[in-house]
This record gives sequence, structure tokens and C-alpha cells, in this order.
Amino acid sequence: MSMKKKEKTALACLAEVLRARGAGAAHAPFEYRVPGLWSSFDHEGTEIRVDPYSYYLEIIERISKGRPVRRSDSSKGGEWTKNAVIYNMFVRTTTAYDHNGNGTLDIPVSEDGFRETGTFLKAIAMLPYVQRLGANTVHLLPITSIGHDGNKGTLGSPYAIRNPYELDENLAEPALGLGAKTEFKAFVEAAHRLGLRVVVEFVFRTAAKDADWVKEHPDWFYWIREETPVREPGSTDPGHYGSPLFEPEELKQIHEDVESDQFGNLLPPHEVYRSLFTAAPRSASVTKEDGRFVGHLPDGSRAKIPGAFADWPPDDNQPPWGDVTYLKMYKHPDFNYIAYNTIRMYDTRLARARNKNGPLWERILGIVPYYQSEFQIDGVMIDMGHALPMSLKAEMVRIAREKNPDFAFWDEDFSVTKKSREEGYNAVLGYCWIDQRHPDRMRALCERHASEGVPLPYFSTPETHNTPRAAERPGGTIYSRWAMVINAFLPAVPYLHSGYELAERIPINTGLDFSNEELARFPSETLPLFSSHAYDWKSHDGFPRWIARVLEIRKRYASLIADPDPESFTVLADPNPRILAFARVTDSPPTRLAVVGSMNVEGDEFVHLHLQTEREYCVDLLSGRHIPRVGDRVEMNLGPGQCIVFEF
Repeated sequence: MSMKKKEKTALACLAEVLRARGAGAAHAPFEYRVPGLWSSFDHEGTEIRVDPYSYYLEIIERISKGRPVRRSDSSKGGEWTKNAVIYNMFVRTTTAYDHNGNGTLDIPVSEDGFRETGTFLKAIAMLPYVQRLGANTVHLLPITSIGHDGNKGTLGSPYAIRNPYELDENLAEPALGLGAKTEFKAFVEAAHRLGLRVVVEFVFRTAAKDADWVKEHPDWFYWIREETPVREPGSTDPGHYGSPLFEPEELKQIHEDVESDQFGNLLPPHEVYRSLFTAAPRSASVTKEDGRFVGHLPDGSRAKIPGAFADWPPDDNQPPWGDVTYLKMYKHPDFNYIAYNTIRMYDTRLARARNKNGPLWERILGIVPYYQSEFQIDGVMIDMGHALPMSLKAEMVRIAREKNPDFAFWDEDFSVTKKSREEGYNAVLGYCWIDQRHPDRMRALCERHASEGVPLPYFSTPETHNTPRAAERPGGTIYSRWAMVINAFLPAVPYLHSGYELAERIPINTGLDFSNEELARFPSETLPLFSSHAYDWKSHDGFPRWIARVLEIRKRYASLIADPDPESFTVLADPNPRILAFARVTDSPPTRLAVVGSMNVEGDEFVHLHLQTEREYCVDLLSGRHIPRVGDRVEMNLGPGQCIVFEF
């Protein structure tokens, strides 16, 4: 009886193509450079000239020798998250590089057929580097196909999702001819062989204005009269489209109602704003003109898809999102408009089972299972999950965990509450990224850990793709290093936003915590979220090696550090208000680990920490330096932003 031939994996197919095409290109060498840091910390600050076919093939063959790691986690339901150390990739930017050295990123593709913007192939090559840093999980910003209507910049935002079931083909290497689907399958397989999990970010609440679904199902979208102009920044013209305008007393009332959970009669936008919206056209009456969908209404008028804006608060100062629109989760003639009470803080008269847009919900519910089956991903980060109907989220979690009991769900929520746990999430973004640059907030955060713990993990990070870069904060790289140490020992999930380790200063996007002056300094169309950009991979300040050092120490105490029990966290008293000190403690086995850091990034600070220990001196695990004990105190001088970690 003949045995069925085993199907080649995507990683094997990728290796085969590299091998075959590399042999064919052997007589036509071309200039191709890669960052030395991708290969070794010893090559930091350098670049290496390689033959791309043999370079990528060698990495893939080395990865392929490993077997997918068997998980030892006994817990299910995505609870492996509490032990995660995350490296966040925006593939298009994280892996971008000027390979031919001509001083610019060639778009769309260089003459040799390889992209200089980021691709899955280069992301595979970076996986050993991610592992060396100490991460065990990769979080990818959206990788789905991108729409074009309203695009900012040269490439458009990955959050302008044209079709969530299709990948962005610009993340594949044309020289290989395999397509994004095969290359992404190979990426996930390679990650799993290295013991890394893969979590992909999705936006289920919005879509590109020229999404594939517009023509298929125009009733899944909001429409406004075509002649309606878009409101310019600073304008308060109610006849122009933008975020609804409210008077100060109205905003006060809205906040009071929402904060007191009074959703039964939320204040609607003014009539002049509501009148901008039209009924949805029939599918047969939707056409595409100059890359934009137009709806032809029965009365002969024309309608268009409106752009989106921040969902909360109603007076948020974020720039409008002209390349995306909100999906219409519920249908009700009295709520046919985009506002806070129809896109997040749902009015109870709208959010009823009989009003839900059923076919849209079903299409959304199929997305996660598709990526589970087709690509074997390990979890999802839900962007704007707080704006999804709760019943939709609950069904999404149920279906995914029925397919994979250990599937993880992460939420972009800033709050760390029981509500997120009850909704099935394993972690939330949290507010550490802003708390830690304020000494009083950081002390309050530590006090909460010691007094009440946390209901679920949050991301301990000084930056995300929506915030200012840590190196751009006061103190620069000193602050970045301080944050790395403190974050590594909180009962939270260390989160390395790519570029952080390179002291990058240009934000990916200006979504959170930017002043109006900073918004003017970083025009959105110039940012990496919308245009081509490459990190300075030739940075050479030793930060990546330092991160690996810190995370290696953390790994020794991983189970203790991940413990959210208040009994495992003690705030250590130091009379100096610029010193942050806490201990992680456990009786099994007996361990007491102190973490002490100066929050002064500009000058020295003196530590005189009261500490009960029998040791004559303690040893700083970061530097190996001996820390003398003076009576019942540990005393020493700390330089700007300096941290020490020691057992006592």
C-alpha cells in the first residue's frame, strides 16, 4: 500500500524557492545589505553585505532544524499570556532597510525584485534576534490588505482594512513569487519552531472607506450626502462633516451620563449634524469613481462613505481618520449617524438584539477562526475592542476557544479592571506607558500592586505605536533604560515596541498623549503608520544587549514576577521621593528580590533604604556591584535613572 506523500510546509516551500532562485541568480550578483544586529549583538552598529538568497536560506534552514516547541503550560484559555515577553512588530517598518545603500527606501520594489519596505521574509530573519532579546511572543500590528480612499502618506495605514480576510501583498517579496499568504504561514511556522507565539492585531470596529464590503453590503456602512464638505481643523461649522460639536454644558452632561452608566437617553448630536446622513443605497446603485465608492439614491442624489474620528471622548483632539469609517453594528432609523452614542457608548434604545446588523456580525465572527485554521496564530489583539458590542465579543471569544482552548485575547483598553477579565481577555494595554513618566503615578501603581493586585496582566512599557517614543521623553535613553528595568519586574507583561531598543525618536503614529504642538511637529502623513520609514538599525549604544541582560535576570524569577497576588509585592520605604523601590517576595522557595531605581533622569540621588537582611552586602544583578549594608539600611548613590536589582 502506498503511503500518502507528506505535504510540504510553507517554510519548506520558502526554502525551496530561495534555493532554486538563488542558484539561478548566482551569475548576476547585486548589492544587498542587512543590519549586523539582526545576526548578533556583536555586530551592533554595522551592516553586512550578503547574497539575499543564501542569507535568508541559511536562516530558514537553521530554524527548520528545530521542532515546534511543546507547550508546558498547564493553564488554558490563553493564560500563557501572564508569562509572555512581547516584541511588537509593525512588519512594514520594523523590517524596512535601505538594502542597496542608495540612501532611500525604493518603492514599491527595487530593480532586483526585493522590497526595501518590510516583508514577512525579513520578519522571519529577525526572529532569532527577537529571541536573543528575550522575547517569547511576537505581536504584529495589522497585516491585512489596505484600502486607498483617503490614504495619508505614501503607503496608507494598516488600520484602513480593505478586507480582513486578505493579507497585504506588499508584505511579500516579489522576487520569490509566493505571495503574502505563503510567506506569513512560513513566518508563523518559523516562530513556533523557535518557541515563539504569534499574536495578530485586528480592528473589527472600522474598515477602509473603499473596503470590499461596501459594494457587497452598503447597509453595513454609514453614508452622508456627497456634497458635504469635511470640516477643517479648528473649524466649528456644523454643516461640515467631522466629530459632532457639543456645547460645554452638553459635554458635561454626556460625561455625567456615561460615568454613571445612564445609557437610556444619551444626548444625540444636533439636528444639523444628523441631517448630513442618508439611508444606505442599494448594492446595485453603488459605483466606484476615481477610487471612491459613490451611492446613487432613489431621489437622484449621491452619497459617500464618511471618514471616522476618535470614539471617546466627544471632544478628543486626535486628527480625523480620513482613511477609515465605522461599521454600522446596529440599524435603527433614529440612530443613523456616527457619534459617541452609536459607535462606543451605545444608547440602550439602539443596542438591542432586534437592531443588530446580523450578517455583518456573522462575517466579523468568521475572521478569527479563519486565521486560526489557515495560519495557526496563537492569539489576537483587538484594537478598539471597547467599542464592540459586548455580546459580539463574547461570541468571538467562545468560538475561538472552542477551536483552540489556549487561544489568547488581548484588549487595547487602558483600564485594568475585572470587566476585561469577565469579557474573556487575558491582558490589556493598561496605562503604564503614561504612569511611569510621572513619579506620583508610579508610586500609586506600586501601592495598588501591594494592596489589591491586578485582575489581569497589563503591558509594562513606556511606549506603544500610538504614543511618543520613550527616547523622546525627558531623559532620552536614560529614561528608556530606567523603564526597561522597572517594567521587567512588575507583575505585568513586558512589551518591547520595535524601535524602542534602538532609541528611535519618531513615533509610528500620534494617537495618544501628544500636545497640539507635537501634532504640528509630526504631521500624520509623514509618520511610519502612513509612509515608508526605516529604523536606524546601525544605532550602537548597547541598548539591545542591555535589554537581553535585564530579561535574562527576569527569567530566573519569572514565576514570582508574574504572580499578581498582593502578597508577592512590597513597596520599600525610602525617604527620598525620587527613589522608586519595591520587592517581589515568595516563601516557596524563599526569595526576596529588591528593585530600586532613581526617577531623576538628570542628576544623582542617594538611596538610604530600610531593609531587613542578614547579609553583609547585596549584589546588584545588573552590574555585579556590591551594595554594602549600613545597620538596617542599604545606602548608595545612584546616577541619573540608575537602577539596581538584588536579592536580600
